[in-house]
Amino acid sequence: MKAPGRPFWIGAAVAIGLAALLAGTIRYEYFFYAAYIPLTFVVLATAWNILGGYAGYVNFGTAAFFGLGAYTAVVLFKSLGAPLAVQILAAATMSGLLGFGAGLLTLRLRGIFFAIATVALIVIIQTVFINWRYVGGATGVQLLRPAPIAPFTSYIKMLFVLMALMAVTAVAIARYIETSWIGRGLRAIRDSEEAAEASGVPTLKLKVFACTVSGALMGAAGAPMPMYLSFVEPASTFELNYSIGALAGAMIGGTAHWLGPVIGALLLSSLQQVVTVTISNEVNVLVVGVLLVVFVVAAPEGILGLLTKLRRRAPTRGAPR
Repeated sequence: MKAPGRPFWIGAAVAIGLAALLAGTIRYEYFFYAAYIPLTFVVLATAWNILGGYAGYVNFGTAAFFGLGAYTAVVLFKSLGAPLAVQILAAATMSGLLGFGAGLLTLRLRGIFFAIATVALIVIIQTVFINWRYVGGATGVQLLRPAPIAPFTSYIKMLFVLMALMAVTAVAIARYIETSWIGRGLRAIRDSEEAAEASGVPTLKLKVFACTVSGALMGAAGAPMPMYLSFVEPASTFELNYSIGALAGAMIGGTAHWLGPVIGALLLSSLQQVVTVTISNEVNVLVVGVLLVVFVVAAPEGILGLLTKLRRRAPTRGAPR
């Protein structure tokens, strides 16, 4: 199995170093409060792409895994006062187990039937927490942030750097899968599942593996959210916008390559942040819808696919025109 090469790790180190440098130099805290969201969607879009992009199984259940991760963190914090690192690991474990179980039950379905099953997963998990009084039920629960860990002087700055690290980790995992035999098997499933099975590809095992890893990453992304907001409640935590944003980020950037979801998530979520500040929060859904329509019609392979086509059409140096 091929691991990410040196250029990738150099870029990853630069990204984390830049995040730490920004946290140490910029005093305007709203910058980190706003920048945290695009990094979260990088993780979500990358995680979504492992199953939805590589294997071709469109998953609308991102909010279920994200919300389960958030509430796992809340339960551990309220009951044990667990540190954030433990909360993230537990959230990834719980959401990974949910992905494993949901994968076994739903991945034999295809197309619209699988998509509907993943939407139902959101409703089921949300209903559980709406009726659980320990975590506030439908009204939610307020949380008091602990002191930040040195050398950070602000909890929001710490969360920003942590999410940057999680984004790099998620992208590294996705790239690792893409360049391995697992990625080749998932792409074979996407192209023709019947042909893949006839060729000896363990289709169900690969799909369940992809669903488990994808769910674990989504849950890990949700774990810091309660501390980011200092509040958690089912309606916003299991909001369908998380599912749409993850799907849209991957499709806009391009699902065929690990870099596509990163580009798409950063572009889409940054644009949404600008729209929220300058116009209103309600326009966010319109932005996502318009961009999805534009890219589905004009560039169905996403930004990376569009750039590849333009590069192929461009005349090479010295070639006759």
